Amino acid sequence: MTEKILIIDPDASLAEALALYLERQQFVVDIASFQADARRHFETGGHRIVLADPMVAGREAGPRLLLGFKADAPLTQLIVFSAEELLPRFMEQLGAQALGYLAKPVDSLALDHLLQQAREWIALKHQLQRYAVQVDTLQTAQNLYQQLFDEVPCYISVQDRQFRITAANRLFKKDFGTQVGAFCYQVYKHRSTQCPNCPVADTFRDGKPHQTEEIVTSKSGRQYNVLTWTAPIRDEWGRITQVMEMSTNITQIRKLQDHLVSLGLMLGSMSHGVKGMLTALDGGIYQLETGLKKQDPVRIQHAFEQVRQMTERIRKMVLEILYYAKSRELQFQPVDLHRLARTVVATVYPMAERNQVPLVTDLDPALGVCEADPNWLQAALVNFLENAVEACAHDRNQSDHQVWFQARPDGADRVCFEITDNGMGMDQETQEKMFTLFFSSKGSKGTGLGMFIAHHVITQHGGSIRVTSKPGEGSRFLIHLPRQRLDKQAASEPEMQQLPSKGAEPDAVRLDPASEALKTAHLQVSGDNS
Repeated sequence: MTEKILIIDPDASLAEALALYLERQQFVVDIASFQADARRHFETGGHRIVLADPMVAGREAGPRLLLGFKADAPLTQLIVFSAEELLPRFMEQLGAQALGYLAKPVDSLALDHLLQQAREWIALKHQLQRYAVQVDTLQTAQNLYQQLFDEVPCYISVQDRQFRITAANRLFKKDFGTQVGAFCYQVYKHRSTQCPNCPVADTFRDGKPHQTEEIVTSKSGRQYNVLTWTAPIRDEWGRITQVMEMSTNITQIRKLQDHLVSLGLMLGSMSHGVKGMLTALDGGIYQLETGLKKQDPVRIQHAFEQVRQMTERIRKMVLEILYYAKSRELQFQPVDLHRLARTVVATVYPMAERNQVPLVTDLDPALGVCEADPNWLQAALVNFLENAVEACAHDRNQSDHQVWFQARPDGADRVCFEITDNGMGMDQETQEKMFTLFFSSKGSKGTGLGMFIAHHVITQHGGSIRVTSKPGEGSRFLIHLPRQRLDKQAASEPEMQQLPSKGAEPDAVRLDPASEALKTAHLQVSGDNS
């Protein structure tokens, strides 16, 4: 590129001689022999190199003129030449603002060397300017990507080959914490080992996106249904170094689907029952008609009783359907909790006896009364107790099993039902999913409805469930209920407390059945039912 040089020298003939020398080197040269000419050429000429004798403006004003040029155009390369005896003074005044100093008459080799330096400096500074612009552009793009990364309405985490989280967006940090370097399966699912069928592992293996639907647990213990996609992150050689995992929260959609599926299942299963009851009702009506024709009071009474029973069963079933459709409120009424607890025990006792699992109870006579729907509360407690019996009956690792059922006041405003077994126990993942619709740890023997409904009933009563369990050692359920009915809003917010942390001591298995408290309080159900 052709450079423009401004020669400033009060000696016009010397300036012209230098101009001829520089023009032979392909420079474009302008000459100024007066201060005003120098300023005009510099302001309009676009010169990037100035070869100047400060004496054009005098010993004091000359250096100030050149410093002004540098202040206006910092990239301009300034070469000072003057009488040899004046150079020390100008060096002191201009310092490093000048690229070099030459004595008159100018040595051509020294001048060529400084001009070459000036060209290199100009090229370098222009390159730095371009880099600065590119860095600024990259910074702007990075800020935009970071803003997009943070504000996108889904969970995003980046994981390395050890499944450690190396980056996460704002929503992920809000719900799952800011633990950079933590294992994703610990953060997402509170597991101690890698998840089976991990989509991140699949993407590391084949480099393709993978999709799964998962149930994850936030740092506050709330569970979310998420739809997860993965994408590989490659380095400049195309190798996969990390995997991005994006998860969309579909909890509300799944809740609606679960409710509709639950309702559909209930309708499907109950329709067969209704059909049988209608057949029995037809039979009762037929008997009633024939009894009236034959004037047979016994037949009429038998037929009337059959019709009444079938009508009552159909009514109850319809109410249950309405309950799942949420078009029916719970039928709250004062409930004698001691009597209800005894009924629960009496209901489960035959099952415990068949499975040879001792059922030990401790029902405080001072349980008192609470507002509840007795039918649904009883059904929920029966479900928890039956599950405890099954956990013992299916445990083949030991033979000395037992189930404890305690009911006691919990302060003045609450009651507590405690169900403890020393059966199979549950791992952390099972505990977190056990109240999910259709989740069952019993394989084909379970429908996945029982615990879901029981949990729903307890939370609708404004209660809470605390679960502690450990595989091979047993489980404990603490069910707390308020004595007074909560408003609908409070009752609609489920409160479920999970196992505190991995490795925490399971209180359930530390309950000593031989303790003095239990010795004095336990009543074998056979005696308690009297």
